[in-house]
Amino acid sequence: MTEKILNGIVSKYECEAKKNQSIAPYTSFRIGGCVDFMLFPQSTEALAGACCELKEKGIRFMVMGNGSNLLFPDHGYRGVVVVTTELKNITVNGNIITAECGASLTKLAGSALENSLTGFEFAYGIPGSVGGAVYMNAGAYVSEVSEVLKSCTCFDTNTCEILTLDNADCDFSYRNSIFEKSGNRYVILDAVFELSKGDKDVIRAQMNEFMSKRREKQPLEYPSAGSAFKRAPGYFTAKLIDDAGLKGFCIGGAQVSTKHAGFIINAGGATADDVTSLMKHIQKTVKEKFGVDIEGEIRIVE
Repeated sequence: MTEKILNGIVSKYECEAKKNQSIAPYTSFRIGGCVDFMLFPQSTEALAGACCELKEKGIRFMVMGNGSNLLFPDHGYRGVVVVTTELKNITVNGNIITAECGASLTKLAGSALENSLTGFEFAYGIPGSVGGAVYMNAGAYVSEVSEVLKSCTCFDTNTCEILTLDNADCDFSYRNSIFEKSGNRYVILDAVFELSKGDKDVIRAQMNEFMSKRREKQPLEYPSAGSAFKRAPGYFTAKLIDDAGLKGFCIGGAQVSTKHAGFIINAGGATADDVTSLMKHIQKTVKEKFGVDIEGEIRIVE
């Protein structure tokens, strides 16, 4: 019955579908088991329509973009994963950029550069999508999405309504927003960013500097989900982990990066259990040595 409903959604809306797929290749961690069904909407209208029907029919589902901040379980996901990577249109009108939820942050930063717009340089090189970035208020180098977001359009799965939320409505805080706080209630469709006119050469130089820092300091050569932990107030979390003697520490195929202690990498054959066990060990050790609680930043799918 469930498969019949899903086939109906595919035929009704503009979606591609895959059945019984490993989720690992679709995530930056390269970890995770089999997913029952994957949907790839080809338009934001199809994304909203598909999510509405899945909700109404009581079918378990979640929405993801590039999978750059997610850890799926080894047993996979029983339900439907809706993937937004085909929704990548970006339009520029003066100093306003509108991007669909699946657009990559790096391409969005490139569009800003081409139009001599400043304010989005910090996102250059972040491997996530617009939807995920708004969801978690992503940031880097003391800047974050909330500083440049003007508004966003989202789909409310409780009411099956499309809403436009202004920046203030998003309830942004450090690595948090109304979207994260509400779980899977809201599906971000697109986002509008308000930037400022700038000098293209200066913008390009800033972007290149940020990318150079990432390559120098982050373990980009290994699969990971980015920073594993949020910044602890008053501390540099990576330094706490390093000072705890955990740099290079492994559980199974999961390892605290020797390049940047704030990253947990898939050093080869890591499982989700390896990663979660390592995260718990890090938190326990830091708490015992320094009395500081550190909170995970990776979104762990159950």
